[in-house]
Amino acid sequence: MTLPLEFTVAEDFPSVTYQQWRSVVEDDLKGAPFEKKLVTHTYEGIDIQPVYTQEDALNHPEAIGFPGSPPFIRGSLPPRLALQGADLRQEYYHPDVNVTNKQILADLAGGVTSVQLQFDQAASNGFDPDEVTLSDTLGDEGLMAYSQQDLNTTLEKVQLESVGIALDAGAAFLPAAALLVSLWQKQGLDLAQVQGAFNSDPLATLARNGYLPLSLNSSLALLADLAQWTAHNCPQLTAVGVNTAPYHCAGATAAQDLAFQMATAVTYLRAMIAAGMNIDEAAKQILFRVELGTHHFLAIAKLRAARRLWSRVVEASGGSPGAGAMKLHARTSDRVLTHRDPYVNILRNTVAMFAGSIGGANIVTSVPFDSLLRLPDEFSRRVARNTLLVIQEEAHLQRVIDPGGGSWFLDSITDQLAKEAWDTFQEIERLEGMVAVLHSGWVADQIAAAHAPRATDIARRKEGITGVSEFPDIAEAPLETVAPDVSALRRAACERMTTRGDFDPAEASSERSKTAAAVKAAAEGATIGQLARMAGFHDSITTTKAIKSRSFAQPFEELRDAVDAWEKLHGRRPIVFLANMGPVAHHTARASYAKNFFEAGGFRIVSNDGFKDADAVAKAFCDSGALTAVICSSDKLYQDFVPDVAASLKRSGAKTVVLAGNPGANETEWRNAGVDRFIFIKCNVLETLRDVLREEGVIES
Repeated sequence: MTLPLEFTVAEDFPSVTYQQWRSVVEDDLKGAPFEKKLVTHTYEGIDIQPVYTQEDALNHPEAIGFPGSPPFIRGSLPPRLALQGADLRQEYYHPDVNVTNKQILADLAGGVTSVQLQFDQAASNGFDPDEVTLSDTLGDEGLMAYSQQDLNTTLEKVQLESVGIALDAGAAFLPAAALLVSLWQKQGLDLAQVQGAFNSDPLATLARNGYLPLSLNSSLALLADLAQWTAHNCPQLTAVGVNTAPYHCAGATAAQDLAFQMATAVTYLRAMIAAGMNIDEAAKQILFRVELGTHHFLAIAKLRAARRLWSRVVEASGGSPGAGAMKLHARTSDRVLTHRDPYVNILRNTVAMFAGSIGGANIVTSVPFDSLLRLPDEFSRRVARNTLLVIQEEAHLQRVIDPGGGSWFLDSITDQLAKEAWDTFQEIERLEGMVAVLHSGWVADQIAAAHAPRATDIARRKEGITGVSEFPDIAEAPLETVAPDVSALRRAACERMTTRGDFDPAEASSERSKTAAAVKAAAEGATIGQLARMAGFHDSITTTKAIKSRSFAQPFEELRDAVDAWEKLHGRRPIVFLANMGPVAHHTARASYAKNFFEAGGFRIVSNDGFKDADAVAKAFCDSGALTAVICSSDKLYQDFVPDVAASLKRSGAKTVVLAGNPGANETEWRNAGVDRFIFIKCNVLETLRDVLREEGVIES
């Protein structure tokens, strides 16, 4: 047999239009609504269709552009640079500067390419360790580094001429930057070549903490001053960060996240321009951090839409076309991570990192799976960094320019997401900008309203959380935690303050730039607290209502925590007895559903192979020690069994009798027989678990 030289598969089938396809599908649906059955509705208001055609594509250059050119949808870097892959930037927040140094060196040897230092709450608010009245802020959520010497210890043996250093110092962004710059200078580095980010982002700090240790206007002035100094002295760095994690982790949709991002960036642009920078200089000083969740395609579209929006903002502000190239730092979102069954977080992080790579992030942070539970150990850090290394070095995604390019689906949802975000951004501008809507509570209200439908879906398990609301591991062993001796670290940090440098604040302040003055003082030994006071910290403060973060798993995990606490007091878990009726084929499906249902609330399940009559099930229930029983069988057998079994269970001491299945027209009869509640697909799982735990006395009413 001779094979043809050319395959003509396409020609062998007739061309079909969308309307012809739609007509056939609607016939197959037999009257069921097409929109309800086949169209997915996202929380952003985007309708995801079952099929996309070329008509959905943004396939002309003016709309989508090319990689490295406006509107940068396909990437902010030209192909030559994009092929180098993303910068793997890992976070460091262990309070001990010596331990952090060991972690950094191990990670750099293992493939990490840049470092982000997160300062503790004391330093982030501009205090030295011997100045704080609340000692709990020392070592809280970050590194106990307060001086140039502390940073030197943290970064000892790090090749600072080639490794980028980013800072997360909250309100104290300028003092922290001054300490780092003075260290670079002390080591004789060329400031024009050093890399990293200072991440000045007072609005994110205010939104997260509800507090700034200085006025917001003063903080914005410091941001602009640092940006000016950085543009002239450290051209490889960015001085300003736009981090929308406080909003994202509170429940914001992707469209809201992007809108808040643009509104924040515009606030910072205006501050920098007011200080004398031009739009191109100011735009290039901003690094955008984007949180990525587990909705893979939406995460990719979010990155593409962000670049399109920023390009438009810069263009509308009078910037040159190239100035709109967005620097994007993608990170796995904390809101999708869980405390329970934490190893599943490895998979969640993988999804986010894959999306970041496909979406063209310039920098990525791969989050250790145990980061919500403890200070990550060497194993979890290694798994985190290797996740991205496999994606880049083994899957070779960085060798493909814009892997998502050409997808009509991605083009469509990117376009819809960008338009939705732009509308919200314009509404913020009409309400006088991000500062105004943050203070007024509008941001919190918008997020709460947007999160409510998702919260309902999570409660009903329409949006399941593996290992928590779905398929929980009730017998999981908690991860071992080795906490640092924070008290000893606090004492050591205070002792280090006895060697504060002797500098003249008046002489340092003679510099025209506050940043230059701070760098000079830091070189003379000034600490972060001294530098903060030079910058005007604590003369006045800014307060607002903090945006409260919430993980998706939190409501279910709170129930599990309550059950764990109850178990410690009583020596056992609350028990649910499965009253399986009839042959295995009749009860298995609903017994499995009920087991999964109640284990999500921390209950121990007592199951069996099924019973033939009410007396047998009542005796087994008495022997189980349970107060709650769930009747499980088929609809066919329910008609015969339910009245007798429910009544028998009640007589045997069942406090709560549950039936697995939707009762339909039988609800009144079965309730009269003794059934207290019903569980079925789409019922409110979370509320049912809360009610049963209240009835068991595990949680208060």
